[in-house]
This record gives sequence, C-alpha cells and structure tokens, in this order.
Amino acid sequence: MEKNKHQDCENYTSIDVFKGLCRRDKELKMADEVVCDDFIPAKKCRFCKHYTTGKEFLGMCMGKTMVYPDLLAKTCHDFEWRHE
Repeated sequence: MEKNKHQDCENYTSIDVFKGLCRRDKELKMADEVVCDDFIPAKKCRFCKHYTTGKEFLGMCMGKTMVYPDLLAKTCHDFEWRHE
C-alpha cells in the first residue's frame, strides 16, 4: 500500500507542484514527503469507493466520468470513503 503524503492531507495547501503550507503548524512542507501524526485524509477521487484506476494519471468515477485521482472531492455528493 502506498504511504500517504503531505499532499493527501486536509491541512495541506499547495503553493506549487512541489511544496505547500501546513495549515496546522504553518510550516513549509514538500508535497511528496510522508505525513506527520496529525494526518487527516483529504477527500480526493482516488480515496473514493466509486473511483477506478484507468490510464496513467486518469481514472473513472462511477464508470462514467474521467477524473484525475488527486481531484479534490469536497463538494461531491456521491463521495464515499474507500475502505481497504
């Protein structure tokens, strides 16, 4: 299983592709570093039970719509956490 990274945390705000700020401790974080103990998973398509992996960097939502796996799904009414 892939380890969660800062970019997967609800407290992470991107500055650019490589780095961002942690809203909890106000520190600069590299997007692909492994998370701290205060990790809160962000609602992203790849964490949803309706997401299936497709081509590289793309997947399908409910088998109908192409989506990016890291697309934020905060406002998606159909989002349900995938339990592995």
